[in-house]
Amino acid sequence: MVSNIKKAIILTAGYGTRMLPATKSSPKEMLHVVDKPIIHYIVEEAVASGIEEIIFVTSNNKRPLEDYFDRNRDLEAQLRTSGKLELLAEIRGISEMATFAYLRQGEQRGPGDALKVALPFVGKGEAVAVMFGDDIVDSEVPALRQLIDVYAQYSAPVIAAKKVDRTVMPSKGMIVGHNIDDKIIRVESIIEKPALEDVVSDIAAQSRMILTPEVLQLVREMEPMGNNELYHTDALAKYLEQGGVLQALDFEGDWYDCGNKLGLIEAQIGLGLKDPTIADALREYLGKV
Repeated sequence: MVSNIKKAIILTAGYGTRMLPATKSSPKEMLHVVDKPIIHYIVEEAVASGIEEIIFVTSNNKRPLEDYFDRNRDLEAQLRTSGKLELLAEIRGISEMATFAYLRQGEQRGPGDALKVALPFVGKGEAVAVMFGDDIVDSEVPALRQLIDVYAQYSAPVIAAKKVDRTVMPSKGMIVGHNIDDKIIRVESIIEKPALEDVVSDIAAQSRMILTPEVLQLVREMEPMGNNELYHTDALAKYLEQGGVLQALDFEGDWYDCGNKLGLIEAQIGLGLKDPTIADALREYLGKV
């Protein structure tokens, strides 16, 4: 019987260079979409999926992220004094969403290295959720919950996947496999950042996954490649070479890559149109441009 997933590792150590100069003094995860930072949506998704413990892997410019999920007693006192009790409850609730821990990635050496930083805090027989901190999925059933359900069904690791444009394929982990139903792909191989001429699929791994103890052990054993970086997809590729079973889920929902300017603007519009306080005015404005 598979274990229930209660712990998530959220990778937030990147510099956010695609969003400079906005990210020069503010972490990319703290850029706002409508009225909340990107990372708030991701944590909401995790909690709605049953996650109770969240480990953030950060870097030395991410203190605002830590402050956001901590209590702000001065602000709480001000809201209480001014009678803004509903807003007070909302602000207090942020620090109570889950149990939070923060670990520093000392050097930027890729997502695989960031994941390794958190593994001493994961039990040897424990499967965990892994999420990246710069994208939002808007869906009726939380995207991470969809992955957890597939993991429970097949007792095997599962990664989120979506079709991508050819222009971005050299920056993605590209998947080769075959469908076992309308939404689930049995992965045969995965290649990180392939040359365009080597791409034989339009399905890319996305930023949510459930990793089992077998895969996590391979992450622990990984060594840097020629570019001195580690990629979690290399551990998945080795797992497949050893005969492991890996599923990819074409998840339901609207996916916004907020790590680039277009994706962030798309998220502002898509989620803004669902906010009853601004939806009509936003729709009217969009009709004029």
